Amino acid sequence: MHVDPFEKGWIWLVGIITVIMLGVIFYTAFMWGVHPPSNAFARPETIDPNKLHLSGEFAEDNLGVTTNADGSVNVTMVAARYGFYPQEVEVPADTPVTIRITSRDVIHGFHVKDTNAASMVIPGYVSTVETQFAEPGEYGMLCNEYCGLGHHYMWSRFKVVEKTQGT
Repeated sequence: MHVDPFEKGWIWLVGIITVIMLGVIFYTAFMWGVHPPSNAFARPETIDPNKLHLSGEFAEDNLGVTTNADGSVNVTMVAARYGFYPQEVEVPADTPVTIRITSRDVIHGFHVKDTNAASMVIPGYVSTVETQFAEPGEYGMLCNEYCGLGHHYMWSRFKVVEKTQGT
């Protein structure tokens, strides 16, 4: 079969661009620690978004930071129009942090600046992300999925403090 040389050139160009794009995806996935939302390849953890506030892990009184026996930290949050709750979280530096977050209303996303902590937050599912903050300071967290007219007001903050001797 005869293929015009001009068309062969375009076929090669598209093939090379495809290989480069796949290479970038794999590079970021393995070298930068970028990963899909938690439980993407396993059985997802589900929750009833209409009953979040009533009881359990995501009830209003249970949100925030808890320290485990091994010194690691769990942060439990809820995303809802137009905010993250709690809005400010304080965690120690150089400590494994597990963020567990769900949405009460629509699809949200979150990204913590200067970390690998980012995920899509879908109503009815719990997203779990593990990270660690190397340096004390304030790290902004924003919604990276458009969720409505007040989307630009949706933010939170991780305040990272020096690790105390006891932890």
